[in-house]
Amino acid sequence: MRKPPFYKSFLNSISGVFWMLKSERNFQLEILGLILNLFLIVFLKLNATDTALILIVSFAVLSLEILNTAAEKICDVVQPEFDERIKIIKDISAGAVVLMSFAAICTGILVYWKYIF
Repeated sequence: MRKPPFYKSFLNSISGVFWMLKSERNFQLEILGLILNLFLIVFLKLNATDTALILIVSFAVLSLEILNTAAEKICDVVQPEFDERIKIIKDISAGAVVLMSFAAICTGILVYWKYIF
């Protein structure tokens, strides 16, 4: 099978992000968090290092949310009925998002603290 041209692969990936934005409530909330962070970056005039830290953790949360959704969708195809093993896989995947979200919150507190106080 021939690989699609780069631009088609890129458009497919952008399509996936828009699907997430349209379909997944948690992703929408995390995008809201990114928008809030972008506002704070500009409003508080963060330096380049602090801006990079905030953007890295924000996009890490979004990326893990996408991977979590992909894992859940695959599990639903493999086993549509309830299965304790599938539940564990979904819980582990969601746990990765929660841990990264906690890391992002901690990073936000550490970075924004010096600009606010």
